Amino acid sequence: MTSSKTPLPNNGGMENEAGLEAGLEGGRKRATINDIARLAGVSKKTVSRVINQSPFVRDETRERIEAVIAEWGYAPDPQARGLAFRRSFLIGMIYDNPNPQYVVNMQLGLLDGIRGSGFELVVHPCDRSSPTFLQDIRTFVERQKLFGVVLPPSVSEDERVAKLLREIGCEYIRIASVELDKPEHMIVGHDRVGGEVMGAYLVELGHREIGFISGLPSFRSSHERRGGFEDALSKAGVALKPDYVVQGAYTFESGLACGEALLAKTPRPTAIFAGNDEMAAGVLQAARRAGLQVPADVTVVGFDDFQIAQAVWPPLTTIHIPTREVGRIAAEKLIGAAAREKRDPNSTIPYLVVRESSGAPPAG
Repeated sequence: MTSSKTPLPNNGGMENEAGLEAGLEGGRKRATINDIARLAGVSKKTVSRVINQSPFVRDETRERIEAVIAEWGYAPDPQARGLAFRRSFLIGMIYDNPNPQYVVNMQLGLLDGIRGSGFELVVHPCDRSSPTFLQDIRTFVERQKLFGVVLPPSVSEDERVAKLLREIGCEYIRIASVELDKPEHMIVGHDRVGGEVMGAYLVELGHREIGFISGLPSFRSSHERRGGFEDALSKAGVALKPDYVVQGAYTFESGLACGEALLAKTPRPTAIFAGNDEMAAGVLQAARRAGLQVPADVTVVGFDDFQIAQAVWPPLTTIHIPTREVGRIAAEKLIGAAAREKRDPNSTIPYLVVRESSGAPPAG
């Protein structure tokens, strides 16, 4: 079999190409960029330009190379490409989030955003309370030679992380409830808008005795969601009583404990707004344990509209946060692909989804 490093002689090209194809078909070797170049009858540089979506390749040449790549299943190695171009074709996701569904949805969005770009995704779970938090991030970025990183909440809200990334010259996108950085580094989630929408909805249903379960105080979203909720109640002349507010941790278990505490109060709240769907699912369990029917005896609503919102009974009325879409936009913005198509500026704005867990307060 002809070595991929051996140039095709002018008078024996067909024979050498046949030997190369036989070797690939026989599974004795994986296609390399040199193999693709020889099978397509072009230079290695031309193949590289096609892989990296350079506009300086004629359409017919591009199509021929892409056909050969598709036929032989060639995939460039991101690390090798990084060495060749003095940069990595890896992007990182650095997160510290107790909600596994958020993490999964964000990863899916990031993968949507880099599909077809040649970039790959690597993830780095971390603990913001760790004494080695910043050093761990530095090590991760430098060891992987990352092109850039996407920072979801709550890591995105830590100014030390953004400062570190600027110092080491790593591109980044922060996803947060409010604008914390220059626009080119931000995707804003508008959690306060979602809280306000839910507050207006519950007031419209007739609720006045409303319980609220906040998320972790280390998350900006906890404050924004509560702030928007209180704004809506205030506009309607309804007060959020301090003893009807309890702090959760964005987990099912904390929602169960907080739900039990709120449902034990006298008078009992006619509606409970949990700061995310995991906690709302916990409240549903607390209501069942107390022998209460949802929504006949108490309305339960959440925030996020993750998969759990439709997996519980009754399905949750909630605020939809387009997490996967946010991830896709963040990835495209990071790698400079956002201009490929115009984005709806409202595509990250949360909105209300009404399901069976909400209704008017019980009579009397």
